[in-house]
Amino acid sequence: MLGTIVGLLVIGLVAGFIARALVPGRQHMGIGATILLGLVGSFIGGFLGKLIFGADSGSGFVQPSGWIGSIIGAIIALLIWISVRRRSHA
Repeated sequence: MLGTIVGLLVIGLVAGFIARALVPGRQHMGIGATILLGLVGSFIGGFLGKLIFGADSGSGFVQPSGWIGSIIGAIIALLIWISVRRRSHA
């Protein structure tokens, strides 16, 4: 159980970091927000994968398609966060 939680945090951190590196501009986020971004991105990516491809997690916990889905989901979540934050500051 603890290994799964640590694994999710590592995947969230990596996916969030890659998403922040790919999206242009400066995002004012700490490490906790980056992990949360990656975790939200994993859920978004998993949901979209299930809708589009009908895929599920039956073939393993860590797979390349899951990483790609997590990163794409984190990019979507980051773009939404930037848009909402920009509107609230304007």
